Formats: sequence, C-alpha cells, structure tokens
Amino acid sequence: MFRLALTILALFLISNYTLQAQSPVIADGTELNLVSDQFSFTEGPAADSEGNVYFTDQPNNDIWIYTIDGELNKFMDESGRSNGLYFAENGDLLACADAKNELWSISPHMVVEVLVDGYEGKRLNGPNDLWPDPSGGIYFTDPYYQREYWDHTEKEIEEERVYYLSPDREDLIIVDDDLVQPNGIIGSPDGNTLYVADIGDGKTYSYTIHEDGTLSNKTLFTEMGSDGVTLDEQGNLYLTGDGVTVFNQEGEQIEHISVPQNWTANVTFGGTNNQTLFITASTAVYTLEMKVKGAS
Repeated sequence: MFRLALTILALFLISNYTLQAQSPVIADGTELNLVSDQFSFTEGPAADSEGNVYFTDQPNNDIWIYTIDGELNKFMDESGRSNGLYFAENGDLLACADAKNELWSISPHMVVEVLVDGYEGKRLNGPNDLWPDPSGGIYFTDPYYQREYWDHTEKEIEEERVYYLSPDREDLIIVDDDLVQPNGIIGSPDGNTLYVADIGDGKTYSYTIHEDGTLSNKTLFTEMGSDGVTLDEQGNLYLTGDGVTVFNQEGEQIEHISVPQNWTANVTFGGTNNQTLFITASTAVYTLEMKVKGAS
C-alpha cells in the first residue's frame, strides 16, 4: 500500500510538472525554426491579408517576403532604409523610411507615396515603428538613432515623440512627447488601446485611444522596454530585446522565448492561420508555431 501511494504521488507530481511546463502560448512540441541568417540586421515584420510576412534588412536597404509557401524572396531594394512596417487596409505597405526620416506608403507594385516628411517644417528624428488604427489613421514612434548614412548629426526636434497622422492624411499631431526613446508600438484590434514601448526608459505603457486619435490614461504596463511589439488574440503583449517576452493583459510575464541571437528586434504573427510567430533577430529570421493566433 505504501509503495502504491508513493507511485500515485510520483505520477501526480510528474503529471503536474508536465502541465506546468506546457506553454500557455507556444504550440506543444514545437521548436524555434531558423528561416535564414543571411541578412545584416532584420526588422519590421508585417503580415499581409494572406499571411505572407514582409520584413526589412535595414542596413542593406531591402524589404523581403517570407511567403505562406515557405519561399524567401526580395520584394524591394532602395526601400528608403525602411525599418518598421505595417499593412494598411487597402493592401499598401506602410513603412518607416529612415533614409530621409519619412513615413511611406508602398503599393503592391512598389509605387511610393511620402505621407510624412517632417513636423512644422522640421525634420523628424527617424520614424521607427507604426500602427494603423481601424479608422485609417497612423500612430508612429520617432526616436533618434544616429545613422551613418545621414548627412546630419543633430536633432531638429529635441523631443522623441509619438505622432498620429489623421485618416485623411491632412493633420499630424503629437500624442505623447513625455517619453525618453519610444520604439515599439501596437494597438488593439478594436482601436481602443495603444501600447508604446519606451526602450530608452525601460518601460511599456498603455493608453486609451479617442475618436480624434488623441490619447489619455497613460498607464505603466510593465517595467520593461522593447524594440518591437505585437499582440495575440487573447490580448497578450509580446516584447523583444532579449528574445521574446510575453505578458498577459495584467502585465504579468507568462512566457519567455529564447532566441540564439544577440538581439531580437521585432515580432509579428503570420501564416495561413495567423498562428505562426515570425521573429526578426539580428542577422536572422525565425518562425515558431503557436497555440494562439495574432490579434486581428
């Protein structure tokens, strides 16, 4: 009887450990998959309506596509040193074009429209990441990272801000200028909540979004900054830097994904079912199958 009791207890402990070891977000039994490590520095992953993922190789001035069929193709060179990307509802690719500190819209045929080239006559610091809201307006971060290909070495705008471009593209407004170095940005699919990672201050904030694009209720979400960010369908927030760290809606860490690179820059969901996590990390890009889908 004593041995039976010990056996039952051991089985219970093993079973309990297995349950605890299972990730709340990563598909059981899956492993990080290296797509390619042929790049200089990867950034800005964004999925189109079919699940193909576009990303930038920023130092080489290229935008690439990783298709739902597993093919890796170059989409565009001379891409304005694009960094962060996101797809608009009409299928155009929105890009933070760092070469001349601009915000671009790129058609499927690679026709470029410059949406923003400055603020009140001054050059932007360098649009870095962006998120279009459901109404068609665009939020973007504008930190300052000195680039070797720039002719200038000083800011024209001292503050490193978050801006909002109105849906009609007529008005550009400041929505937060009280940040050290805003970087990653993402909003909830319902358009009610915006998340901004202040990588310079090691913090990430949430905001309430209003109909006119302004923000209120700035709230500390977690004491961790991030380069890029994304959301899943459960409202979990994914932050990058040292791999990928996942937080639930209460700001509690629920997962950490180790990535074998010095820096993990950005992350998004893609694939045919919007259930593949696509990770840009230094010279490489990776995929990871998930239990959850990306927010959409």
